[in-house]
Amino acid sequence: MEHEEIIERPSNFIRDIIDHDLETGKNGDRVATRFPPEPNGSLHIGHAKSICLNFGIAQDYKGTYNLRFDDTNPALENPEFVQAMQDDIAWLGYRDYQLHFASNYFEQLYKFAVQLVEKGKAYVETLSQEEMKEYRGTLTSPGKNSPDRERSVEENLMLFEKMRNGEIEEGKAALRAKIDMQSPNMNMRDPVIYRIKNVEHHRTNNDWCIYPMYDFTDCLSDMLEGITHSICTLEFEDHRPLYDWFLNELETPCHPQQIEFARLDINYTITSKRKTLALIEKGIVSGWDDPRLPTLQGLRRRGFTPASIRNFCDKIGVAKGKSIVDYALLVYCLREDLNKTAARVMAVLNPLKIVIENYPGDKEEWLDAINNPED
Repeated sequence: MEHEEIIERPSNFIRDIIDHDLETGKNGDRVATRFPPEPNGSLHIGHAKSICLNFGIAQDYKGTYNLRFDDTNPALENPEFVQAMQDDIAWLGYRDYQLHFASNYFEQLYKFAVQLVEKGKAYVETLSQEEMKEYRGTLTSPGKNSPDRERSVEENLMLFEKMRNGEIEEGKAALRAKIDMQSPNMNMRDPVIYRIKNVEHHRTNNDWCIYPMYDFTDCLSDMLEGITHSICTLEFEDHRPLYDWFLNELETPCHPQQIEFARLDINYTITSKRKTLALIEKGIVSGWDDPRLPTLQGLRRRGFTPASIRNFCDKIGVAKGKSIVDYALLVYCLREDLNKTAARVMAVLNPLKIVIENYPGDKEEWLDAINNPED
């Protein structure tokens, strides 16, 4: 990363965990992190916090960091966003990442799913989406078992293979993990891990018509890439038991640790790709790079510098508790950076003609103007 100055970062609970793991030799002397965006929109200021945290920690500990695109939903993804995100990350100052795609692991993920079926830990569901929702229960009432839950392993393997071969229509079947429909954690109530989507993928074309869900893909991709610390935002805290369940049931050779932190929320600012897309589709803004948006492309057009955004991410810190940051702090970080780096100029807008009578007409004097008086 190109960094003009060395920033001394304060300690936080994530670094404390990593320090303890290094002291105990949990992962040897390795630190490996990743940033796994879905290529269905542009990166925004909230992503910048996650990028700076994941990549910054790996750099500070002389570890590795991966950019892995979670391209498991071809209906919403666009290869243009793949390149745009890489451009944004490079502009932010990070270039030495290892590039990966979840689609690289489709065959391995399928085999992992087959293993779960063979162990009696997954089954093919034929209930409709409405019926599945009804069977799932609510936050205050437990779910109930699907009629398909006790289907034999042999029949499940046969149906899952039919799903892969395109012999079952979209929406007519899905593969679910068999965990606990009575669990107070909704994520553990037999979540769907594969669904049918007859959509061409931007990298695998029409090789697949079934695609894994994020919860199934993320933990196993982390494991395959040797990630040591899977750092994500707080909304995935309730998903951690499922993250660990997949790795434990499949008895994987390594077990990355998921750690959650509070996402970045700025007052009067939309940091949702879904809501931003709605603004674009309604014509309220001109596109993902509209300078009124908090996307990295929009901030760049507005005049924000990479150093100001990195400094902003450092100043807000890392915590478990949710909080809202004042937009004025982001502007302050920009002013602070421009104060040090922007060239100062002086212009006379309304010149007044004067005659100096006591100075030789053929003499010149040049004075050096200091760009930043603070230096």
